[in-house]
Amino acid sequence: MAGFFSRIGNLWRGFVSLWLRDIEVKHPEIAYENAINGMIEKYTSLKKATAGIIRRREEIESRLAAAKTELEQVTADLNTAVETNQQDLGMVLIQKQAQLQKDVTELGNEMTVAASDAESAKASLVQVQSEIKKLKAEKDNMLAKMASAQARLRIQEQLDGLSVDAEVKALDNVREHIKTTVAAANLGKELGESDLDNRLKALRAKTGDVTSKQQWEQMQQAAAARKASQKTM
Repeated sequence: MAGFFSRIGNLWRGFVSLWLRDIEVKHPEIAYENAINGMIEKYTSLKKATAGIIRRREEIESRLAAAKTELEQVTADLNTAVETNQQDLGMVLIQKQAQLQKDVTELGNEMTVAASDAESAKASLVQVQSEIKKLKAEKDNMLAKMASAQARLRIQEQLDGLSVDAEVKALDNVREHIKTTVAAANLGKELGESDLDNRLKALRAKTGDVTSKQQWEQMQQAAAARKASQKTM
């Protein structure tokens, strides 16, 4: 049963992860803000840790300085005890001097490590701080590029919307209508030329011309005959 709920939990986390990733892809400013906030949180934690390391270094430095000062004093006291021949006090001072020399050596080693740790922590802190600045600059740059690309896409969509295809298609329809009208007019003319009534009218016109011509010729022949008869008389 525990394994089942574990699998359900993993599945749910997977869905949430995919959902968040989809949101971040569509809204890159959110992704950058999340990354920057995460870096700031790390910077804050590292800053606290660095402050603790530096405080420890300062404490060791203070203890080392105190141990060195006390060693100098004990050494001076030991020299005075030797000069004044105070053996019992000198024996105590020798032991104390040895212990202080040991403490100074150990504190010196600790101081070296603490100083190295502090420098390393400060370097890491500076690096994280630099990464945050770089990330913020990258965010501004990338979001500016994104805004520019989106503006270009909107302009392109507007230009696509201003396509002359519709206008050209409308003109094509007009052209086709004009051609159809002209063809219809031509067809009417052609039909008119082939119409029987029109052909009959043309034929009668020609017949009239022929009849008139024949009549004219008959009249000329009659006139010529009269002239000829008058001469014979």
